[in-house]
Amino acid sequence: MTASRRRAIRQGFFVFVAGAVSAVGFAPLDLWPLAFLALALLADRAARAATWRSALAAGWWFGFGQFLVALNWIATAFTYQQKMPASLGWLAVILLSAYLASFPALSAASAWGIAREKPLAFAFVFSAAWMLFEWLRAVLFTGFPWNPMGVVWLGVPWVAQGARWVGTYGLSAVAVLVASLIAFGVRAHWRATAVLSLGLALLFVPFARTASGRDARAPKSTILVRVVQPDIAQDEKYGPAEAERNERLYAKLSGTPTSTPRLLLWPEAATLRFLEWEPSARAKLASLLGPRDLLLLGGESAIPDSKSGELIYHNSVFALDSRGALLWRYDKAHLVPFGEYLPLRRFLEPLGLARLVPGDGDFTPGSGARTFPLAGFGLASRPASVGVQICYEIIFSGRVIDEKHRPSFLFNPSNDAWFGAWGPPQHLAQARLRAIEEGLPVIRATPNGISALIDPRGHLVATVPRHHAGVIDAYLPAPLPPTAFSTLGLWASALLGLTFGTTGLVAAAIGRRRPPPRHEPADRQRLAAI
Repeated sequence: MTASRRRAIRQGFFVFVAGAVSAVGFAPLDLWPLAFLALALLADRAARAATWRSALAAGWWFGFGQFLVALNWIATAFTYQQKMPASLGWLAVILLSAYLASFPALSAASAWGIAREKPLAFAFVFSAAWMLFEWLRAVLFTGFPWNPMGVVWLGVPWVAQGARWVGTYGLSAVAVLVASLIAFGVRAHWRATAVLSLGLALLFVPFARTASGRDARAPKSTILVRVVQPDIAQDEKYGPAEAERNERLYAKLSGTPTSTPRLLLWPEAATLRFLEWEPSARAKLASLLGPRDLLLLGGESAIPDSKSGELIYHNSVFALDSRGALLWRYDKAHLVPFGEYLPLRRFLEPLGLARLVPGDGDFTPGSGARTFPLAGFGLASRPASVGVQICYEIIFSGRVIDEKHRPSFLFNPSNDAWFGAWGPPQHLAQARLRAIEEGLPVIRATPNGISALIDPRGHLVATVPRHHAGVIDAYLPAPLPPTAFSTLGLWASALLGLTFGTTGLVAAAIGRRRPPPRHEPADRQRLAAI
């Protein structure tokens, strides 16, 4: 093995470790300063790479280390099914991490190609490229935008409020820019770093008041909610005896009706009954409700196809009133590959692969984000409405509400029971960013954690911890006025990325036009030492 090959391996391992360290900046550890330091090491290594291939490799090894550690919970999901070996779980984590690592790799290589040997220009181009490829990660092959870099800003609440203006991808660009400035400031350009860092800090100062929760523009809500978390594990759901036990547990935790209308919220797949076809099941649920109560719960729906007559299955949320009437149904639009359907089933099923959620057939996607009325709730001048995002649909920035019909809040029923220890808190963190972006409260209901009531500033009003049975009784926080992001959508993020990218291109162009400085021999010796 040549010396250059050994050096490349050492450098790759070093950046891989930095990527693994960056993963602890996400939930559940939330050691966000380490994420910035690790990202700064990547920026330094990519900027000083000898070739674009070296910069590409640095970005790939960093991403591989980060995703391999942060997505460890995916391996746990394979332990809750019997059709495939559980050992495939770690193979799935490795393969997925190898694919996802291509996005930071392309970010580093793009920045190197445009602004190599120009640290300030590199910082801006790298941040813009990172945001672009993070967005591509959210859309290619159905998308998987889990743990965007911007989520680490939840550890700095007054910066996280910037999602109201530039969205999560914008916060990711800011995170990469800050980390890059740290890298280049430490190495040589501390004056420029200090000025730019101060400027960035001043940009986010107006959000400090919002982060503290003193913004009281919105009126108080009159909607009383009860969020139910029964502490039912993934392997405690599908047997007949277990189903009956779980029904009793849901009924007990739902409590008795009060004089105030209640909005009961149960998790994804809370019922195993087909409510459209079973009036007795609807009547049993309706008996838990007061005259003006409503129940929102998850379950499967089976609808005959208009042409073939065959049943089409959806992962759905139903609204049920005290008469046992189904008021509306939302069908999950963004399904989980290998979880709720098997891609390329004709080829993969003969190889022994199957979907992780029990059932032989695939779910069919719904039509997308919609807003539904909540009869009898809200003010006479402003009736309440809800937008529904089932499980991991909530992680898709800019795609969670019907923009033409803004809801009063978002309901995110989920089944995190098979997400291990790291998945649920990471899922919750991303739901908090959706609340900030849209200026809307978010309610999460899960079987065994973490259920939460999130206010429109991303604060956790109340939670039920993992592996605990409990309820959240509270008045729903009122929504804030529409944010810049909720109005402009992903164009708000794109505008910031365009600004950063243009700044980097201009800085790179100026650097190319500037003639090389003439140094005395002593100066050359000092520069060589640096």
